[in-house]
Amino acid sequence: MKIRHVRAIAVFGIAIVALTGARGSHGGSCGGGSSSSSHGSGDNNTTTSGGSTGSVTGGSSANKAERDVRIDECGLDATGKNLTAKITVTNSDSLAYKYDVSLQFKGDLGDTNVSVATAKVDALQVAAGASATGSASTAYTGSGDGSEYKKCEVVSATRTAS
Repeated sequence: MKIRHVRAIAVFGIAIVALTGARGSHGGSCGGGSSSSSHGSGDNNTTTSGGSTGSVTGGSSANKAERDVRIDECGLDATGKNLTAKITVTNSDSLAYKYDVSLQFKGDLGDTNVSVATAKVDALQVAAGASATGSASTAYTGSGDGSEYKKCEVVSATRTAS
């Protein structure tokens, strides 16, 4: 094989890896799996004491606000009436920002029996170089224990200077 063919295959392979997001998985499960948090590297899965995990989707450099968000906990609250997510937002910039974050609670991939539930954190104030925590919740409309919700994901995040 000629060197130019080897080079072309190498470039093609690198392009495939880059396009498929080989930096890390952005899916998380709420079923007791474990994963580690590596805030800021694109792989923002987190595990909570209850075994729930969440993830940040779209953590590309194009959206710094999404990369600033870490899901600490997600699942059904103690009353059994609300799906709740607790987040931490870390602002490493030199300006203070207000963050608006939208999260979704989802079932397993392809599970059409679980309706997507959405919750928001609005106007979370985060000082320059600091972190702040927030909580988002939405009514649980199911009749079980909430275990049908397997993933909690950040679907959008924006920030405005404050």
